[in-house]
Amino acid sequence: MKVLVLNCGSSSIKYKLFDMDSKEVIAQGGIERIGQKDSFLKLTLPNGEKKVLEKDIPEHTVGVEFILNTLIHPEYGAIKSLNEIGAVGHRMVHGGERFSKSVLLTKEVLEAFAACNDLAPLHNPANLKGVNAVTEILPNIPQVGVFDTAFHQTMPDYAYLYAIPYELYKKYGVRRYGFHGTSHRYVSQRVCDYLGIKPEGLKLITCHIGNGASIAAIKDGKCIDTSMGLTPLEGLMMGTRSGDIDAGAVTFIMDKEGLNTTGISNLLNKKSGVAGMMNGSSDMRDLEAAVAKGDPQAILTEKMYFYRIKKYIGAYAAALGGVDVILFTGGVGENQATCRAGACEGLEFMGVKIDPVKNKVRGEEAIISTDDSKVKVVVIPTDEELLIASDTMDILK
Repeated sequence: MKVLVLNCGSSSIKYKLFDMDSKEVIAQGGIERIGQKDSFLKLTLPNGEKKVLEKDIPEHTVGVEFILNTLIHPEYGAIKSLNEIGAVGHRMVHGGERFSKSVLLTKEVLEAFAACNDLAPLHNPANLKGVNAVTEILPNIPQVGVFDTAFHQTMPDYAYLYAIPYELYKKYGVRRYGFHGTSHRYVSQRVCDYLGIKPEGLKLITCHIGNGASIAAIKDGKCIDTSMGLTPLEGLMMGTRSGDIDAGAVTFIMDKEGLNTTGISNLLNKKSGVAGMMNGSSDMRDLEAAVAKGDPQAILTEKMYFYRIKKYIGAYAAALGGVDVILFTGGVGENQATCRAGACEGLEFMGVKIDPVKNKVRGEEAIISTDDSKVKVVVIPTDEELLIASDTMDILK
């Protein structure tokens, strides 16, 4: 069976088409700038060549239709007919407390998901647009939702509650939910296969480090804590997000700068983190290059970035009562050796030893700790789309 995976953002749609008999990706690409001028679809051809197709894409239904037409295009397509697609799997961002696992998308499920819109006002409506677009174009095809928050629903209450009036949790669901759950679940399962171990008894810390970043503490295959909270803003220093910040500092800045809630949200989510420290640039490659040139601001920024990761690793080792495996994934975690080394520097007291030669790996599964390291440090590239496709197959079965 062939499964199409869609990841719909507010102005973008990413897609992959899988042949699930072989787990092979037979088509992939993405649409950007939906609703804006100069919107386009960028796809990867079978020979690896990139192709850009420009088209006016005012909203998501037109975008999904463009993707489907591209999949059967005589020159760029991967299939001859849309009837070859057996199902569509969707990345759904915020499932609140309602969804602890992937589900078949029915009318009732979509209504419950829409009720979570207040918790993710940018992402959830965009996810729904993708589902509705597929329904309009292919009304009879089964669709499955895989939720970013679902994996973290095993967190105990003392880990996910905030120390605020309890009635705010009961009235509005104000608590920590966590994100990147599909990635954390994939790599936590994959590392067990890679190392030939079972999840039972395993104390694992997964570090998804990219432009958005989060860390999870996983015990016996289940998440017991994670760094992101009610929104993806909490936790690590990220590309454009501040991560952890004193709430008093937030109100102080609002008063001094005359910012409303929209203004402070924009500052903390889009103008902070690495970008805030580096005059607008959030690309870790730019930061690494500036550090190599001895730029003192870049050196400070990098120290802050690595320190936050290390601090969470230490905290989660305490929460787990020890750690057996530390895992790096995500765009930065998979590819940047300096980040992995910097985040683990000073953790020798926990039995963490990085091998500088092994750590030179980029984008490949690898053990990067020394042979005598008590804690295994591993790189596992994430594959959220494959997990979504696999969940879709499991539910249809």
